[in-house]
Amino acid sequence: MAALVPRCPVGLRLLSSRFSHRAATGSEFRSAYSLEQLYPARDGGSSGHTLRAPCCCSSLPDRLTVSYSRSSGPGGQNVNKVNTKAEVRFHLATADWIPEAVREKMASMHRNKINRAGELIVNSDQSRYQMRNLAICLEKIRVMVTEATEKPKVVSKETTQQLIARVEKMNRERLRQKKIHSNIKQSRKADFD
Repeated sequence: MAALVPRCPVGLRLLSSRFSHRAATGSEFRSAYSLEQLYPARDGGSSGHTLRAPCCCSSLPDRLTVSYSRSSGPGGQNVNKVNTKAEVRFHLATADWIPEAVREKMASMHRNKINRAGELIVNSDQSRYQMRNLAICLEKIRVMVTEATEKPKVVSKETTQQLIARVEKMNRERLRQKKIHSNIKQSRKADFD
């Protein structure tokens, strides 16, 4: 497995072609962390023997920069010897594979993950395997884009009026309880007149 680990973004494309070659030759082993499992076919049917890469990996060298480093995550002494932590970065303002409105929303939602050069940085050291960490990073990017594309739910006027009525009712009840408590305290005071 160590021979299949990419050291650069081009390596991921080579790895993808090796997996598709394995699938074409009849090898039936499918890892739970393979790209085929993480990004199933969108048509709803079985994907057969073709490997479907995510949209962000179609031209990976131009769009994403992948680097690996030593991890502080699980793995015992393995973390002192192997570069398993994956870091994926890309320049958000020039990411033409993401619509402009989504990029702006991502910039505001994830401003703490953007460096001064304008690169969005996603890293993972959850696993002791380099390819799993890379897959987790790609999944995080996919989730970020999905969250930024979702439109906020529109609350109807009836619902807002119901919420306002509930808050007013709670406030009235709170003030009533305070008045009762105040009367109890006042009745305990002694009159010295």
